[in-house]
Amino acid sequence: MRGVGIVLALVILATVVATFARRWRIPAPSLLVVAGLAVALLPGTPEIEISPEVIGLIVLPPLLYASAEDLSWRELKAVWKPVGVLSIGLVLASAAAVGWVASLVTPLSWQMAFVLGAVLASTDPVAVTALGRRLALPPKVQVLVQAESLFNDATSLVLFRVAVSVAVATAAADWGAAGGEFVVLAGGGTVIGAAVAGVVALIRRRTEDPVLETVIALVTPYAAYVLAEAAHTSGVTSVVVAGVVLGGRDDRLTNARIRLQLHAVYGTVVFLLESVVFSLIGLALPGQVRALSDADRAWPLYALAVAGTLIAVRLLWLAPLSAVVQRRGGIQRMNWRVPVVLTWAGTRGVVPLAAALSIPVATEAGKPLADRPLVLVLTTSVVVATLVVQGFTLAPVVRRSGIALEPDHTEREETSARCSLAAAGIRRLEELSELEAVPDVVLDRLRRGLTARLDDTRDRLAETNGTGAPAESTDLIYRQLRRDLIAVEAEELQRLYDDHTISDTTRRRLQRTLDLEEARLADA
Repeated sequence: MRGVGIVLALVILATVVATFARRWRIPAPSLLVVAGLAVALLPGTPEIEISPEVIGLIVLPPLLYASAEDLSWRELKAVWKPVGVLSIGLVLASAAAVGWVASLVTPLSWQMAFVLGAVLASTDPVAVTALGRRLALPPKVQVLVQAESLFNDATSLVLFRVAVSVAVATAAADWGAAGGEFVVLAGGGTVIGAAVAGVVALIRRRTEDPVLETVIALVTPYAAYVLAEAAHTSGVTSVVVAGVVLGGRDDRLTNARIRLQLHAVYGTVVFLLESVVFSLIGLALPGQVRALSDADRAWPLYALAVAGTLIAVRLLWLAPLSAVVQRRGGIQRMNWRVPVVLTWAGTRGVVPLAAALSIPVATEAGKPLADRPLVLVLTTSVVVATLVVQGFTLAPVVRRSGIALEPDHTEREETSARCSLAAAGIRRLEELSELEAVPDVVLDRLRRGLTARLDDTRDRLAETNGTGAPAESTDLIYRQLRRDLIAVEAEELQRLYDDHTISDTTRRRLQRTLDLEEARLADA
């Protein structure tokens, strides 16, 4: 009962914090961490211990899956080369740099310093996605940051396993075996994730029950994760691949009503899990600090050195990579604003914390792993620091960089797409009118609605740049024909997206508008 009470208290806290975060226009994850830390410092607050199994098995899969579903497959293909460089090269460089600095400035042995570097080497997809929702980043920059955080976990996981085996068994690192393990983890996770996505797609195509569809959507990330872990591959990679594959085909697998229901259900689940986990990060830190020995009381300075190392290595890695990409794109004058934003967006979060919690408490010889508490404190404090400092300042950094999309840009793109959708519907009406297959009163009613919408959108663009049929049967014909026009508009929307006329964000927003209208027609 105590655990249930803690969870309920966290949900209430998260709801209050999210309300204020929205009103104050600040990132909810950062404010949740601060709120959790403040509550933990209150007298009488029970000490919170986070289970790595709870984080890894219950919290991570749906959050990773939701982040992967938001990733555009088309835009991912455009940035796969820099994503590959960051997911492998930057992770290795960050782990090496943090391990070296930690072995110099902290009491950690070089083995445990290596473990700390492996834990903190990768950015966190849950934190990056949660912080990035409120930023108007250009599509390529947004996809690059999100894709890097989703696909760098396999590299970090391999490094972590090698580092732990060295620390626990006091054995030399076998880098040849590590390379083979990376192939097994990443490759096996990719295959299993794709297989799960294929099976789920086949089932969902043959299912029209909203309840069953919701259950399948909620079970999918857990199935991908558990199957991959059971096969000794990367569960994280499996969930990410399944999410990317199914997210790009969601419009073809379900109807409008089910998509709206899934959107609402998953939005609620993601909100609850994010709220609980980010609050727990803040709540856990004071208890972890109290478990340190007197010799480790300088941990804030150690954490500052490690966080500074991560930021410096990230900037030094991204600056030349950005210069190469820009020069190949024909840009002669280098723009250093993009690497600065990408550097500041590299927050740590749930995944590093779960890895640190899974560090064994004893060596193979049965002796306690003495440096484990300090590694856990440094990991949590770096996570807190990045979520708070970078989280609160990321939006101003993006604004000052000048790369953020203006609100008018998104509005113009959406309004122009609305014009194209309405025009496609009117063209279909004219075809039906020539065939004389539909009563004129129905055609006139539909035409007036589409024409009014077209005139309204054209005005917004300019500002920014009878058969005698019975009433009941006429209304039925109207609804049926309007559904046909919605299908035509959906095809036009897909064409605009396929022709690179609109972004994936605009496509998803307009598809939701069409889904809502189709759902209203079904309820009429």
